[in-house]
Amino acid sequence: MVKHTERIVTGAHYGLKDWLVQRVSAVLMIVYLIVLAVVIFIVSPQDHVAWQTVFANQWMRIASFLFFLSLFWHAWVGVRNVLMDYVKPTAIRLTAQILVIIALLFYLVWTAEILWS
Repeated sequence: MVKHTERIVTGAHYGLKDWLVQRVSAVLMIVYLIVLAVVIFIVSPQDHVAWQTVFANQWMRIASFLFFLSLFWHAWVGVRNVLMDYVKPTAIRLTAQILVIIALLFYLVWTAEILWS
């Protein structure tokens, strides 16, 4: 008689989700950079007022915010993976991860403030 045992899987299982987040965020950033390059080519802003005009459009602000959100999420996945791989003491790793999260959230709020001020 063969006895079936359940396989107990442990760990965080970030692999596929991380891979997908990295790829989707990278694609979003590339699309934004292409759109930004086209806008800059068409508008050709030469001074501060022209740049303000480019970013006065609500769609450009939202696109820029989504770019930075993608950038920060992309950075978080990369930094978290590096910390998980190379920083073995749990207390140090968790402290570093918390500091990175706080910094990235601060940068996201700062980005919103810059775009909508």
